[in-house]
Amino acid sequence: QLQPVESGGGLVQPGGSLRLTCRASVDTLYGKAVAWFRQAPGKEREEVSCIGHADGVTFYSTSVRGRFTTTRATSLVFLEMSKMNTEDTGLYYCAVYDRPYCSGWLSRPVSYWGTGTQVTVSS
Repeated sequence: QLQPVESGGGLVQPGGSLRLTCRASVDTLYGKAVAWFRQAPGKEREEVSCIGHADGVTFYSTSVRGRFTTTRATSLVFLEMSKMNTEDTGLYYCAVYDRPYCSGWLSRPVSYWGTGTQVTVSS
């Protein structure tokens, strides 16, 4: 399985929490930095977070820093989202790079994109 698969999306109230999971084969994720992106209706895709492989260093966009946390296991990458608001609504994608570090992640090409999981924050 080369293409990662996201899960865990759904409907959540403002202030609530969700955990997204990106699943792929060990061959796909091992040694690779993995990022999360999202796209709201009518808006461009935007970066959310990135986690490196060997160093585990993480990066977050300003809009989610302090509320979202990304972690990883052997063939899984997680995005823990808390204190969610309506601006967090969107289709969330997992993205796998061809290198182990996140440096330059916003300008480097993505090797594999997931198909996305929908997150809706609404009361």
